[in-house]
Amino acid sequence: MTKCNVIRFFLAATAAAILFTAPMRSGAQAAPASPRKAKAPTSLRLYVFDCGVLHNADMGRFNLKNEDVTTSDMSMGCYLIAHPKGNLIWDTGAVPDDSWKPNGKMMTHHITLPDGGTRDAELGKSLRGQLAAIAYAPSDITYLALSHYHYDHTGNANEFAGSTWLVPQIERDTMFGGKPSGSFQPSTFSALQKSKTIILKTDEYDVFGDGSVIIKSAPGHTQGHQVLFLKLAKTGGVVLSGDLYHYPAEMKLDRVPTFEFNQEQTRASRKSVDAFLKKMNAQLWIQHDIVGFAKLKKSPQFYE
Repeated sequence: MTKCNVIRFFLAATAAAILFTAPMRSGAQAAPASPRKAKAPTSLRLYVFDCGVLHNADMGRFNLKNEDVTTSDMSMGCYLIAHPKGNLIWDTGAVPDDSWKPNGKMMTHHITLPDGGTRDAELGKSLRGQLAAIAYAPSDITYLALSHYHYDHTGNANEFAGSTWLVPQIERDTMFGGKPSGSFQPSTFSALQKSKTIILKTDEYDVFGDGSVIIKSAPGHTQGHQVLFLKLAKTGGVVLSGDLYHYPAEMKLDRVPTFEFNQEQTRASRKSVDAFLKKMNAQLWIQHDIVGFAKLKKSPQFYE
């Protein structure tokens, strides 16, 4: 290489280096950083999300009186179960993330049901946002399971249409097999009709095959109502109730709501779950018990 060519090569290389390392001018945009992804835990974890408060004043529907409860309001919990082999979402609240605009404060959302009935739900955080805060996205969720098909549990079910849906056949058939009734909100779960689905055919379904996450049949509130058992290494056994009970007073006073699909089935399921709790030495978390729910640690903290 001639001396002249050497000089030209040096100048070109220097210019390229300067261009590559120079800071971007105002207005230039860097490539967006990849969102962080949660790592699979080494043992089972339970994250509790606050999916709002459901205002309810009609205690007669629960065979209770106002003096039987501390408050008629009901909590709405959503739950992420993170397992070394995958992740499960259990229940998804009442209000779809896309139907309200959060402003950092608690907001009231008016829900109109197919029978013309209305409910008020108050919430301040989206489910999607609470997942993102711990580095999860709907696409990271392996399984979706709903305690049952009522509107206050299916609000964000469509977010997880890409997950594998775990559901009893009778519950799925009711959701997609006829005219919706009062507590349905079909628009919130319509996408599940095309989801990959595992039909639960036994009273107990071991989600990950190691006995740590078991879906247990508990029909009565709806045709295919179910509860979720978790065997946590430090916390111990926990059963998430779905709507087996709504208020602790139902348990104390032995009351069954008037609007059950089958009240006798509900009574039988309560006895079955009670025996299961004793067998597994587990505690029951009543998902709608706003007093008990307030005491639970919320995501990003977790139970293990």
